[in-house]
Amino acid sequence: MSNKKQNILIIGAGLCGSLLALRLGQRGYNVTVFEMRPDLRTTDISAGRSINLAFSDRGIKAMKLVGIEDKVKELCIPMNGRMLHDKDGNTFLSNYSGKDYEFINSISRGELNGLLLTEAEKHDNVSIHFNKKCKSVDFEKTTALFQDYITKDEFVEDADCIIATDGAGSALRKSYYLAKKFLFSFSQDYLSYGYKELSFLPTKTGDYKTYKNALHIWPRSSFMLIALPNLDGSFTVTLFLSYDEGEYNFNNLTTPELVTEFFQKEFPDALEIMPNLVDDFFENPTAALGTVKCSPWHYKGNTLLMGDAAHAIVPFYGQGMNASFEDVVEFDKALDQHLDNWEQIFKAYEKNRKKDTDAIADLAIDNFHEMKGHVVNPIFQEKRKIEMALEKEFPKEYSSKYSLVTFNENVGYRQAMLTGRAQDKAILNMLTDGIISSQDDLKSLLEKVKVETEAILEDDRIAGL
Repeated sequence: MSNKKQNILIIGAGLCGSLLALRLGQRGYNVTVFEMRPDLRTTDISAGRSINLAFSDRGIKAMKLVGIEDKVKELCIPMNGRMLHDKDGNTFLSNYSGKDYEFINSISRGELNGLLLTEAEKHDNVSIHFNKKCKSVDFEKTTALFQDYITKDEFVEDADCIIATDGAGSALRKSYYLAKKFLFSFSQDYLSYGYKELSFLPTKTGDYKTYKNALHIWPRSSFMLIALPNLDGSFTVTLFLSYDEGEYNFNNLTTPELVTEFFQKEFPDALEIMPNLVDDFFENPTAALGTVKCSPWHYKGNTLLMGDAAHAIVPFYGQGMNASFEDVVEFDKALDQHLDNWEQIFKAYEKNRKKDTDAIADLAIDNFHEMKGHVVNPIFQEKRKIEMALEKEFPKEYSSKYSLVTFNENVGYRQAMLTGRAQDKAILNMLTDGIISSQDDLKSLLEKVKVETEAILEDDRIAGL
């Protein structure tokens, strides 16, 4: 398809939209982006959204695609594992992988987004407009209605195709749903948990108050606290807690005394380094955690949903941003197929991609239960010990489910999920039945795990799973 005269309208200049604009700009399309918020490079707009994110191999692959991997690396803080904190303040570092070169990174959402916007704007064929809210999309006419936040004027934009990367509350997805012009499936599932952003501030000399190169977790079975490092010496801390269940919940933590009592009882070592706890708790909003699935993502060759607009997930696998970046990589592959028109491109992209985004949504829910509880379960810790030993000893032959998802960017999420779940089941079954232990000879352990995993996968195939 000749692209030189094609005008593409992108709704939303967040992480996915800015990367997409950069890539399509590199490919020679005329790209116009409209973003409802002000330019984050000139105004602070974090407002309780996660300030930093876990950035791993799938995201890095996307940065390599657009040639800015080195610039992004400068924004990263490596996290080699999970630092678990018990109620007595004891800590235990559990590495993410048995392979030293596999780790995840903490990265600032704002810094990364700003870099992508700046790189995209280097292309004369890319223009980005801020403070323009999309109100609706006429997907039959390929037009979008916007309102300027400042002047309140409304205007209509048209294009050869419209791609919506406008997040979980997508205006295009809402237009699909409300128009009832075609069979559009949509589900939105909320956890009964919310989250709130808190912080550890740096020391007076600008140092970190706790170990820098880890993702810190305070797992408490029915709730948890996590912390990720920032470049300035601070940590972004997130409390995940039920809205209405348990002795302490978001609905009943209504006074400074109660909040302090809760932290004193459950997270005393965190409280020690959070003199700002009460201010953060009452200033920052409590936000919901939901999963969005829908189909189809596209309408003819006119419009397409991408990123969170198509598949919002909960944050517990650290894959939300990575999955959205991988969307752009997979879309780029569809463009390389030299198909005749946008409809064929959108169809090919969605057919290839949808199964993987469904899988990571399900995996993220699994990992929620793992992080808040299972990580302190002795049999789970024994399983991790075995996985780490196998990864270290046989780096080419074995990867745990976590590694398949996080570090194997050439394995699709669905394949990672199926293989990883079967491996988990195999190891846990054999541990429970006393067939294996972490003391066993590694070569025979690997063989047993492989045979049992294959048997489970075969059963799943027969059962149509």
